[in-house]
Amino acid sequence: MAVGILALLKADEGRGDELGKFLADGRELAAAETGTVTWHAFKVDDQTYGVFDTFAGEDGRQAHLNGELAGRLGAVAADLLAGDPDIKFVEIVASK
Repeated sequence: MAVGILALLKADEGRGDELGKFLADGRELAAAETGTVTWHAFKVDDQTYGVFDTFAGEDGRQAHLNGELAGRLGAVAADLLAGDPDIKFVEIVASK
């Protein structure tokens, strides 16, 4: 069963551009993850960004959560984010 992660990230005041750049730079790391099927970073507004990624199964999702990109986010989160990421685990019910 295909699964995913939907994560919303709120940047500290005035740090939205930095968060956007961090996510854009993270694309290569996500692309290198063999278990990550799709990875999308998006902007909601000047302070709110998000990531939606999909995986063929739970092993890929867990590998992503324990991977380099997640580790890098954890290392900068206290300085860059206004609070903890809002992370939802999802099951894919349909896709194109």
